[in-house]
Amino acid sequence: MKRRVLAALAAIVLAVLGGALVLAYVAGADQRAMAGMEPVRVLVITRPVPQGTPADQLGDAVAVKELPATAVAGGALSTLDDLAGQVATTDLQVGEQLLAARFADPAMVDTGAVEMPTGMHQVSVLLDPSRVVGGRVRPGDIVGVFVSLTDPARTRLTLDKVLVTAVQGGVAPPPEAEGGTAAVADGDAAAGPDVAPTGAVMVTLAVNPPDAERLVFGAEHGTVWLSLESEDATTDGTRIVTEENVYP
Repeated sequence: MKRRVLAALAAIVLAVLGGALVLAYVAGADQRAMAGMEPVRVLVITRPVPQGTPADQLGDAVAVKELPATAVAGGALSTLDDLAGQVATTDLQVGEQLLAARFADPAMVDTGAVEMPTGMHQVSVLLDPSRVVGGRVRPGDIVGVFVSLTDPARTRLTLDKVLVTAVQGGVAPPPEAEGGTAAVADGDAAAGPDVAPTGAVMVTLAVNPPDAERLVFGAEHGTVWLSLESEDATTDGTRIVTEENVYP
């Protein structure tokens, strides 16, 4: 009889200890889960940012957002202070967390820029890929600049034979092999279709002072489109329309 009582008491004690351990584990798991859900403030990209964009120009391109601690990427930033003097090393897309690893000293970022002609100004415009010949404009290309205004509605070829000194963003076309055809990797039967450009493209143009005024005016009050001109075009930044065709 005593053995049965002792066995019953031992079973009860073990059951109580087991229940206590289970409750302690569940409580700890809840605490761990709650710790992972604590909100952390990070900067998130709100508009496309092309490669080479200086960190001090990101003010309107980022916003503070609270995310669970478990969802915050390593190196995510909550302030731009740590990026002083640095530029983006790659294109940044909407919704991304701002990461320190995506920025570096400007000397380490190759944008393929070409030398600017003497006496000219460099002016940058941020355009959709469709306005930059599908994103195919490259440094050293010669382009025409079309400006569209809405009051009254009109489009004019405002600048002709303008040199592109730098391009940031977009997607480069496939490399060309000898004979002008796209290079094909080993094992491929044929070259695939061109990759569609993504994000905005920042194009820097070399223009003289009057043309710089027209370009800035067009970007501020209308829309700008670029056309790719032939390789034998001269880079004189010639104005080919009168002032009334550009200004209201």
